[in-house]
Amino acid sequence: MKRLHDWKDPLILLAAVGISNIGAWIYLIALNLKVLAMADNSALAVAGLYMTVPLAAVFTNMWAGSLIDRLNKRKLLILLDLARAALILLLPLFDSLAFIYAAVFVLGIAGSMFAPTSMAYVTLLLKPSQRQHFNAFRSLVGSGAFLLGPAVAGTLLAVGSADFALYTNAAALFLAAMLTIILPNLDGNKTGSAEEPLNLKLIRRDLTAVLAFSRRNRYIAAVYLTFSAVTVLATALDSLEASFSILVLGFNEQQYGFLVSVAGAGIAAGSLVAAVLGNRLTVSFLMGGGTIIVSAGYLIYAFSGEFTGAAIGFFVLAFALAFANTGFQTFYQENIPVAMMGRIGSIYGMAEAILVILLTFCFAVAAELLSIRPVIITGSLMMLGVSIGLSIYISKEQLAANKTRSETAV
Repeated sequence: MKRLHDWKDPLILLAAVGISNIGAWIYLIALNLKVLAMADNSALAVAGLYMTVPLAAVFTNMWAGSLIDRLNKRKLLILLDLARAALILLLPLFDSLAFIYAAVFVLGIAGSMFAPTSMAYVTLLLKPSQRQHFNAFRSLVGSGAFLLGPAVAGTLLAVGSADFALYTNAAALFLAAMLTIILPNLDGNKTGSAEEPLNLKLIRRDLTAVLAFSRRNRYIAAVYLTFSAVTVLATALDSLEASFSILVLGFNEQQYGFLVSVAGAGIAAGSLVAAVLGNRLTVSFLMGGGTIIVSAGYLIYAFSGEFTGAAIGFFVLAFALAFANTGFQTFYQENIPVAMMGRIGSIYGMAEAILVILLTFCFAVAAELLSIRPVIITGSLMMLGVSIGLSIYISKEQLAANKTRSETAV
């Protein structure tokens, strides 16, 4: 009974995350269709939406962490959900693409602040023994949204319109905010306002603090940034996924849609296995082994010539991705001080966002100049190399740490 009580608040948080994730899929699909209709079926206009979010992250992450670490995390999560709900409610009223891009940019700022704030609050909420289980369940909830979100969006679009779907997304964010209100305040006397004003002097001081932490904790910084490199490569490869599937492999839209569903099933299966096995799997195995198998899945997909091979590759990479993400989130929670999570996550995230923009652009240009398959194969091999390097580095550091502990015990 006590164990169930210990999971009451984490389960409420998981419900809020699940509702928000399903809403995010509804928002993505509905907004794509709205912009496509407004821009006379211009693919470039839709692509602009995908560039706006990382640009917002680059703009935000230099200063967002300075606010996050000084504000009440629960109040900030509620405020961000309500602000996003209000802005999405306004989107159907905009008849100009410029206004829509501006709104998406502001929503991107809120999203960039939400992720590190949520990570810090989750770390405060959970007992250390709960973290790995929670992260696996969180990945499972995310995969459920991956499967349910497009289906819900399709139903809403069938019975209503893109605007109706956007209103539903706003309602989902409002409901997520109401669930967050139920959760406990874990920041003591911190209020919803910053203790000191945000200015360049404060930002420089916080940047210096993050760099000092990185120098003192080279292992933590190296693992974090190397895992981020895998994420950057995966994101750049994903930007070519639809083009490769349809133009190179010759899939129709139905086959491509089913391929995406296979990936969702892979994430769900991987998350479920990670949740069942729980703490019996080490964080180093989840991260190192997970990223290597993700890379192998991309390679299977890259070399495939028909649907079965591509589906196997998608399932393998998605299954292993659940392990890798669970391991990384647990590593982050165990090694980054909660008091600095906002600043570290934001500044490292800014570097990741810049690399995503640059590498996505480079891969797109290379695909235009050469062809898509060699770019996918090269990117997958690069990811495999980085993943093997990450696994070896983690293993060597753990062996050295174990040897030191043994010598100390003697």
